[in-house]
Amino acid sequence: MHTAEHILNQTMVRVFGIERAFSSHLERKKSKCDYIFDRSLTHDEEKNIERQVNEQLKRHLPVEEHWLSKEVAEKNYNLKKLPEEAEDEIRIVTIGDYDVCPCIGAHVKNTSEVGEFVFVSTSYEAGVLRIRFKLNRPEVLN
Repeated sequence: MHTAEHILNQTMVRVFGIERAFSSHLERKKSKCDYIFDRSLTHDEEKNIERQVNEQLKRHLPVEEHWLSKEVAEKNYNLKKLPEEAEDEIRIVTIGDYDVCPCIGAHVKNTSEVGEFVFVSTSYEAGVLRIRFKLNRPEVLN
């Protein structure tokens, strides 16, 4: 779920020129991300975002991490979502050539492990666009 959130966030940044979600709640069955936005999404926009997220997931992008000093990270990345007590070394997660940002969450090794991204619903209220989504996970072979 967390890797899918990264891809969704970067897609929203690229399509609408907005910031990453200011709030998210990730669960196994269904998750949500909240964005500062000025309206509801149209049906076509929802389908476009869903399509673009899935295109990136199907690219089998490697998910890698590296560490930067807090001083260097502050110059290159938005650290607002990191806890104040974050260490002097900041973990940066890179998803292929598509997304890079500071992160403390758990990730897969490759986007091919994520499955299919599916919109569950969207809503808009008081300047907040909420996107609810789930993943249709690939079958695990024994």
